Amino acid sequence: MSTVLLLGATSDMAVAIARKMAEKGNNIQLAARNSNRLQALQSDISVRYNVACTIHEFDATDFASHAFFYQSLSVKPDITICVFGYMSDNITAGKDWQEASKMINSNYTGAVSILNIIAEEYAAKKSGTIVGISSVAGERGRQSNYIYGSAKAGFTAYLSGLRNKLYHDNVHVVTVLPGFVNTKMTAELNLPPLLTASTEQVADAVEKAIRKNQNVVYVKWFWKWIMKIIKSVPENMFKKKKL
Repeated sequence: MSTVLLLGATSDMAVAIARKMAEKGNNIQLAARNSNRLQALQSDISVRYNVACTIHEFDATDFASHAFFYQSLSVKPDITICVFGYMSDNITAGKDWQEASKMINSNYTGAVSILNIIAEEYAAKKSGTIVGISSVAGERGRQSNYIYGSAKAGFTAYLSGLRNKLYHDNVHVVTVLPGFVNTKMTAELNLPPLLTASTEQVADAVEKAIRKNQNVVYVKWFWKWIMKIIKSVPENMFKKKKL
């Protein structure tokens, strides 16, 4: 039985992942800002799956608190899953630095801050798994979401480098690229059903990736080929597209 830490545990994807990992017999640590919102989930997981489930206060953008947060965990996790993120309107973020910085800090800087701390401990004990939920939006910049996409691009590159570094310490790093997902964050978007995953599909992909030591996972397989096509378009053509 492993202990799984969910960072950003109030998100729809995190809830589904927590349930899936608990279903497999793992103890769960739920960490999020406004952790009081997690009480119902904690009770349900504890009773439904008969595993230990604890709640922890964690603010992804309060970088100075991250070391204390991790050291305060009475049981250190075997698996850490970084789920937190934030996406807002790109036009607004282009004009408002506070909004842009919130996206950058929520999707990249905060993740690097906490995962650096956890990676050092995992490397020292020569075991552990880190999962980062990134995005296909980071695979090529587009005018409609280049600020969010650039933060996710940075996170994807970070996870790739961390995977390379920690391989030699017997620590596995997984990058998960969901594509479109039906969540509260995307509720106002008109998403194409065929290309859109459910949170349960994301959870299934995460659990399988951990179990099978996969490296980079596209939740819906065809996103891999869609992004290959998008990345193959020459820049002098791509820049003219309305994407």
